[in-house]
Amino acid sequence: MGNEALVDLYSLDLPADLKKLSIAECNSLCEQIRKLLIDTVSKNGGHLASNLGVVELTMAVHRVFDSPKDKIVWDVSHQSYTHKILTGRLNEFSTLRQSGGISGFSRPSESVHDCFVCGHSSTAVSAALGYATAMRLAGDRRHCAIAVVGDGAATGGMFFEGINNAGKSDTNTIVILNHNEMSISKNVGGFAKYLSTLRTTDSYIKTKGAVENVLNKTPIVGKPLANTIRVSKNAIKEAIIHSTFFEDMGFEYIGPIDGHNLAELEFALKQAKAMKRPVIIHVNTVKGKGYAPAEANSGEYHAIGSFEIKTGHPDIEMCDSYSIRFGKKLCALASRNKKICAVTAAMKYGTGLHLFAQKYPSRFFDVGIAEEHAVTFCAGLASAGLIPVFAVYSTFLQRCYDQLVHDVSIAGLHVVLGIDRAGIVAGDGETHQGMFDVPMLTSIPNTSIYSPSCSEELELCIEKAVNEDTGLCAVRYPKGEPFECKGRYEISANYTYAKNSSKILIVTYGRVYNNVLEACETLSEKGIVCDVLKLVKIFPLGEDISKIVKKYKKVYIFEESYKEGSVAERIALVNKNCVPVCIEGFLPHAEVDDLLDRCSLSAEKIAEMIERENQ
Repeated sequence: MGNEALVDLYSLDLPADLKKLSIAECNSLCEQIRKLLIDTVSKNGGHLASNLGVVELTMAVHRVFDSPKDKIVWDVSHQSYTHKILTGRLNEFSTLRQSGGISGFSRPSESVHDCFVCGHSSTAVSAALGYATAMRLAGDRRHCAIAVVGDGAATGGMFFEGINNAGKSDTNTIVILNHNEMSISKNVGGFAKYLSTLRTTDSYIKTKGAVENVLNKTPIVGKPLANTIRVSKNAIKEAIIHSTFFEDMGFEYIGPIDGHNLAELEFALKQAKAMKRPVIIHVNTVKGKGYAPAEANSGEYHAIGSFEIKTGHPDIEMCDSYSIRFGKKLCALASRNKKICAVTAAMKYGTGLHLFAQKYPSRFFDVGIAEEHAVTFCAGLASAGLIPVFAVYSTFLQRCYDQLVHDVSIAGLHVVLGIDRAGIVAGDGETHQGMFDVPMLTSIPNTSIYSPSCSEELELCIEKAVNEDTGLCAVRYPKGEPFECKGRYEISANYTYAKNSSKILIVTYGRVYNNVLEACETLSEKGIVCDVLKLVKIFPLGEDISKIVKKYKKVYIFEESYKEGSVAERIALVNKNCVPVCIEGFLPHAEVDDLLDRCSLSAEKIAEMIERENQ
């Protein structure tokens, strides 16, 4: 690194010392931070491309503003790694996303500089406006609330709701709109095109800044003349470019700014800080900046597992996954039924729908980061006689409850949900666990839910949900490589029942089934025999399930879902001797096996519980 000798990252008291450094020294730090980001994510996995793109921006924000008095809200917050490094977590950064280590997202419990819990998109403007309003009510006109928002998040409706409200507020709300033309998949829609056209105003803002800077340094006449120009700047600007959308919404607009030029960034941020009113700063950055593989393929390096730095190749090649099996099966069904359409909310690759997009582009729709819109869009497709399949991560499906009820269920429309990352996920922590889709969906009438335990059942459930069922249908499956279920049993989209003449019944479904079978083997060696009821269609539960459950003196239900509203609660209504074992409370970031063990859903903990109670 050419400038690394100028200042040592580890020698500083951060973030306080940042304000004492020169631009050259800060650029040296940026090089060191990029190296640290690449080294750490290559070992731990995480969000790389987005973090490499905001190094200078984060540096500039902390040099101009005074965190934690000024509140910095990171939208989604997956791009807050540099922020963590600069706010006292440098020495802990090697523990990123590891069990017991620092989170890959903003966590107020981790630092006073993380002012807001965030893991989902498009929320930052609303949260920042809340902070700024509280400051105004407290009489604090000195400090600001800063929302750092990626242009991908600006495809979400909540972003526009926040902008609409913030622009007319008398608050010190600053929105930094980071435009890199990518979110996870390529940005789509009219707003993405609009932001791209604003790049043409680059010459205007540079010329304006240079002229004002010269005039302010000119003795006697300089400052009065600069003030005169500022008064007339709107008229001058109208003669050069049209008013921006943001100005029409009530914001001052600054930009576009080169997001990798510290001097330009700091100049713009200081301007915004001085205005004491709502301001939008439009920043252009390169996603994956400084690491060639990430710059070339920022989608692949958005969120990545461990990899070899020299080549960029992942340590583990994920050639197959439940997501890929889902995508392949949907393609096979679509080849026979032209009514089938696929919908994603900016997660084409993560959900396996890139396969569908390649084969059937006219029937594939990426609506951007707008899950609520996606569901109602599907309702419209279904109303017209098509069969829409919306593939979405469980954690993001939480945003769609009203649309599922109001726009799909009430009308009895046939919409299929492919719920990816269902159950426990590693690394991302509380905001990304897929533990609420079952309680949410079981509260909605006209809904069927499938939770297959292996890849064969996954394909069978998708076919049934698409071609045979009516109403709202969901097929949920975990992240990772598909596995074959242990033991021999009939593949079913309903349930399987293994009778061993026992008085003890274990009920389970999904990924936990293999852990149950392993526990049963351990228990059998100790003379404790259990019958096993493996659900595949987990809702609604048929009368035959109730008849089976009623027969037993003891029923254990092991479920990878939040307890309140779970399937276990419904089964417990049938037999008062049921023991539900589900997820309770929010789960931190850790490995899946560790979290399953913590929730008593590992084979070892299942066997221990049943043995303890049946000796």
